[in-house]
Amino acid sequence: MATEELQPEPSVVQEPLDLIKLSLDERIYVKMRNDRELKGRLHAYDQHLNMILGDVEEIVTTIELDEETFEEIFKTTRRNIPMLYVRGDGVILVSPAVRVGV
Repeated sequence: MATEELQPEPSVVQEPLDLIKLSLDERIYVKMRNDRELKGRLHAYDQHLNMILGDVEEIVTTIELDEETFEEIFKTTRRNIPMLYVRGDGVILVSPAVRVGV
């Protein structure tokens, strides 16, 4: 009599980049080097984490030092970009975009 072995169900996520595959054509959040953040729709990516993003909001935070008080001043610059190529070696973190009110 043959015994049936229980096979684990195939998982949707088998390797780390599969998590990013689930975010194709969805809005994502990308934290970059040098205090740069991107929020946009993921159109394509590769194994190096090079990405093509559309409808991107770029947020760049800079720190300046006040020469009189020596106080750090944080400045945030925002801009919208219709289509952007992101080089993967600058990527620190990739996450689904935060949904407010869900």
